[in-house]
Amino acid sequence: MSVNTRPNVRAAAYPTTSTLVAAWAAPVMVIGQFGLLSGIPIAVALVASLRNRRSKALRWWTGALTLAYATPLTMWLAGPSEAPSLSKYMSPAMTAVLAGVGVATAVAHQVVRRRSTGK
Repeated sequence: MSVNTRPNVRAAAYPTTSTLVAAWAAPVMVIGQFGLLSGIPIAVALVASLRNRRSKALRWWTGALTLAYATPLTMWLAGPSEAPSLSKYMSPAMTAVLAGVGVATAVAHQVVRRRSTGK
């Protein structure tokens, strides 16, 4: 039987490891041409940032990432596109914007985590 000597107060203060992995996975998946599947880590990061009430900055960055992802997704689904996938639909500029916002969001999650843990 293990005894947890540290209170679980800090658990909500910073992003968890799974949130960091999801935040970093999103731009990697976009660059790797897995545009539609990158919605999964984006959704994980969004839910985690909405649940974390202490950091409004994470909500803004993750909201920007979600908006940057939702825009080409909606245009691809609603428009008269012949592209077989979201990755093929996105232009190189849109891919770069989405990956850049993804990296900025992941860095924001990393910074908040480091400041909260004091490492």
